[in-house]
Amino acid sequence: MLPLTPRFLSLLVIGLLAAAVAQAQTPLRTAPVPEAPSDEQSYSKEFVYGVNFNTQGGLLGGVSVRSSRVLDDRLLRFWSIEGVMLKNAKEEDVNTVVGGSYVNRKTNYAFVLRPSIGLQRILFRKAADAGVQVNGLLSVGPSFGLLMPYYISYDRTAVTTRVVNVATDEIVNEQYDPLKHTDPSAILDRGPLFSGISETKVVPGFHLRGGLSFEYGRYRDTVTGLEVGFLVESFTKRLLILSPGILSDTDGLNRQFFPSVYLTLYFGHRS
Repeated sequence: MLPLTPRFLSLLVIGLLAAAVAQAQTPLRTAPVPEAPSDEQSYSKEFVYGVNFNTQGGLLGGVSVRSSRVLDDRLLRFWSIEGVMLKNAKEEDVNTVVGGSYVNRKTNYAFVLRPSIGLQRILFRKAADAGVQVNGLLSVGPSFGLLMPYYISYDRTAVTTRVVNVATDEIVNEQYDPLKHTDPSAILDRGPLFSGISETKVVPGFHLRGGLSFEYGRYRDTVTGLEVGFLVESFTKRLLILSPGILSDTDGLNRQFFPSVYLTLYFGHRS
């Protein structure tokens, strides 16, 4: 055994004292420290409204609202309703002799109401107050096609006289029918938009939608973003938007299946 020199004993005592002091200064942890509340879980509901642009509509496709409820930190369930206007790709504007215009062979306006339910999945989360969040959405639901008569102003007197006199002629507003209104020169203008609203017919259908949304703004309260995606929609019969000159052309002019690509700009809030 090696002899214990006074120097070795002194170093041993100093080391033991240092270890005891360090142990006394180390805080005791009897339980894990709870994490701070997550910014992602600071809301339970979301409500947004938006304007829609799509390949089956006009300059402005329609409007929509959506209400969502948080299921967990990545998944939301929502219901929505959207109203859009459909246009036939073969619509053609015609100018009249009095400076008006109408759509050749158009016999109905076509509107669609789309109530739906779906799920939203957060794919890439943004920071609480900055950045861009990416969500995936999938929804299904019924479609209600609304065919509202398209009216024109028609000069019945000019059909026989061949001369238009707005002050004295018999001019009527009625649904455009190329088989009935055979004289284009007697068509003066399109009629008032809601002239035939009481004669609107409903055509039921079904739709499926999938898309991605890109969200901006402050995370906790406001919602601002855009959504892009695809929508497929089918009805129980063809939507009669254009009336053919001969009945055999009906199926060639009008469709029953409407696939489209859409863009929606939306705004809203969370609570």
